[in-house]
Amino acid sequence: MTRIGDVDLVLGSTSRYRRELLARLTSSFRVHAPLVDETPRAGETPVDVAARLAAAKAQAVAAACPGAVVIGSDQVAELDGRALGKPGTPEAACAQLRACSGRRVAFHTALCVVDTRLGTWRSHAEADLTRVVFRKLHDDAIARYVEAERPLDCAGSFKAEGLGIALFERIENVDPTALIGLPLIALARLLRAADIELP
Repeated sequence: MTRIGDVDLVLGSTSRYRRELLARLTSSFRVHAPLVDETPRAGETPVDVAARLAAAKAQAVAAACPGAVVIGSDQVAELDGRALGKPGTPEAACAQLRACSGRRVAFHTALCVVDTRLGTWRSHAEADLTRVVFRKLHDDAIARYVEAERPLDCAGSFKAEGLGIALFERIENVDPTALIGLPLIALARLLRAADIELP
């Protein structure tokens, strides 16, 4: 096995949340923005969108970073079989949180590791399912939260690593880091599958 510090490890993401999570495993990585169209395709389920985009991000960055091990990840929130995107505006964030109030929302976090070190690409992929049960949220609480945290770039309109945790009754998952955007337990497993040694 190769030590993680001896690998050209590339995170195919512009997300600061994913950067901060990966830094828990190693400081030896670089970041490369994936140029991927994230528009869902007709008939795709939320879990399929997440898996396809995680792979597409890893492959796009791998093409630009020969000899590297590339990590791609994507997360899609699902309510009633429908994907919840990043809200973009405070109004849309408030509307998403009103829709989630008192409900269980599924978060599909897909992960793909593409290893290009041997000249031929080897891919390893997994998907994590986290269910979040929101407490009953009143409009004034929603407005205060959105104003305080501005979760406009987050699927589901909250930041679980911050004040957003106060919106929940409970979280049902196997990997607490998945909800933030990069499931580290699964990532460690995929890196070991690529013969990369973690401490």
